Amino acid sequence: MSSAVLATPAATAPVGRMLWKQTVALLLARLRNPAFSVLSLGLPVMFFLLFNAIFGSQHVKTGVSYATQIMVSYATYAVGNISVYNFGIGLATDRERKLDLLQRAMPLPPWVAIVAYIVFALVFALIALAILAIVGTIVGGVRLGAGTWVGLTWRLLVGSLPLIGLGMAIGYGASASTASALANMIYLPMLFLSGIFVPFNVLPSTIQSIGKFLPTYHYAQLAWQTIGTNTESTFTALMWIAGWSIALFAVALRIYRLDVDQKFR
Repeated sequence: MSSAVLATPAATAPVGRMLWKQTVALLLARLRNPAFSVLSLGLPVMFFLLFNAIFGSQHVKTGVSYATQIMVSYATYAVGNISVYNFGIGLATDRERKLDLLQRAMPLPPWVAIVAYIVFALVFALIALAILAIVGTIVGGVRLGAGTWVGLTWRLLVGSLPLIGLGMAIGYGASASTASALANMIYLPMLFLSGIFVPFNVLPSTIQSIGKFLPTYHYAQLAWQTIGTNTESTFTALMWIAGWSIALFAVALRIYRLDVDQKFR
């Protein structure tokens, strides 16, 4: 009888199951953090209620009330906010807690962990969008058809890809203590310059010229197309978003590789 021992390969969980479990874990961790949930889900609703109370009875154009315009604008803000702040700052916080080091000791491929963060951001964005839609319908009297809601949803999710890339770059490039400040310095001016917080046509012409190059401008245009208040075609907006997505994810991946090289090599 041979004394040789035949080695058997270690069992590995299916990638789909690992991605599902990791995404659920991220969602539960964030939802169990009251500060995270309230700020992420509550701020867009608060802004909508405030500005709807002031301007909601006015009209942007025939058949489109300011309440509808405001709700679509803050739906854009809600999804983008999660992409930059919750994804980026949450990632930086997890890195400071050494969760990335823990994951290296587990049979979890690094790319699965990254994709789980992206899926988590998109799912959490859907939750924020649903809450805002309910408030906008009940309180603001916003009435959009099912097809319009579907169109708005896919535009918001697709349009958020450059902002997810920005959040990833911040999450891997900054510490937990500086990520929030860095996100505010980059993202908040983009919102004002793009016409999401302030109507774009009231901005000075120089500011408008700058704003038209920003991903948030084309993101807002993509969303406003669903209610007919856009000034840019869907195709043009998607091309800009695709270009910004490639650029920002390239930057994020470069920062990620530098972080990995520093920690694990």
